[in-house]
Amino acid sequence: MKKAIQFGAGNIGRGFIGALLSQADYHVVFADINEEMINELNNKKSYQIHILDLEQRQETITNVSGVLSNGPDIVNTIEEADIITTAVGPNVLKMIASTLAAGIEARRASGQGTLNIIACENMVGATSHLKEQVYTHLSAEARAYADEHVGFANCSVDRIVPPYEGENILDVGVESFYEWIVEEPSLKGETPHIPGMKLTDNLLAYVQRKLFTLNTGHAITAYLGFLAGTDTIEESINHEAIRPVVRQAMEESGEALIKKHGFDKDEHYKYIDKIENRFKNPYIRDEVIRVGREPLRKLGRNDRLVGPANMAIEYGLPHEGLLTGIAAAFHYDNPQDPQSLELQSLIKSKGIEAAITEVTGIASGSEDHQAIHKKYLEQTN
Repeated sequence: MKKAIQFGAGNIGRGFIGALLSQADYHVVFADINEEMINELNNKKSYQIHILDLEQRQETITNVSGVLSNGPDIVNTIEEADIITTAVGPNVLKMIASTLAAGIEARRASGQGTLNIIACENMVGATSHLKEQVYTHLSAEARAYADEHVGFANCSVDRIVPPYEGENILDVGVESFYEWIVEEPSLKGETPHIPGMKLTDNLLAYVQRKLFTLNTGHAITAYLGFLAGTDTIEESINHEAIRPVVRQAMEESGEALIKKHGFDKDEHYKYIDKIENRFKNPYIRDEVIRVGREPLRKLGRNDRLVGPANMAIEYGLPHEGLLTGIAAAFHYDNPQDPQSLELQSLIKSKGIEAAITEVTGIASGSEDHQAIHKKYLEQTN
């Protein structure tokens, strides 16, 4: 049986990528620092996925085990793997890079063949970023080996996996919809056959479609919901003052995506409809406080809020709804989130106008900067 390693044994790792690999007849080794989770995987060797939708059902995931990602066995596990995936969060990729590098060094020394690595993160070019980090830890010989034998393929991943409390800590709840699109030209050796994994040679279009539609809408629903005092995404998207703005923002980003990538307009608007209905799923309890986490990253110039606004600006298209969402993100005040604390400290020390420029890269005094500032003040009252 082929072996896969899934770095990150959290809800996304177990409820999405790891599950697809198991169902494709891989033995899946989850690598994580959570010792309790790893022990439970090794004891149970299976877990339940609960599909949270109108037709609720359960799936049993088997052929799984666990290894501590910071333990002594991880390098040998990498040496034996056929494919490695991650769902650790973009900020953690650099932390696992040295471990992956040690595994690649071991593979070179023992003459192992092809390995493909796919970082399944909400980040454009996540695998390319991981590759850069890994290569800084490789010897010249290992870099040459990796160039020939190790594929680093970017991808787009889409599945809402909210916090879930089951009878067992391994149980996970997910929505029924999912999408995993992988950059085929970057794969090495024989192409892995994994039902549910779609291959493309035009990944950027799909990455931006997902990031600038699902993640854009999700974030704006959360930030406007936070301002309105709603608890969940479902409650927020059904709020009469929030839904029109979210819809407007997704249509604005949609028009820019259609212009840039040539998507069929009718098909893209159906995609927006599908996403809006996913937000309304009453069986998914996704809290706005969770979805809004890491506002500095989400306000980055290429990320889900400023990215589509910049694309719309580039094509001379309307983007007022997107600016409303950007302004709302500056109000996200969650003492449990380090980036929120940093953002609010920046606003307090330098003022909102300077903070907008520093965080988003939007030039001070520009029409869009003034619009965000005005909306921020209006939202304050």
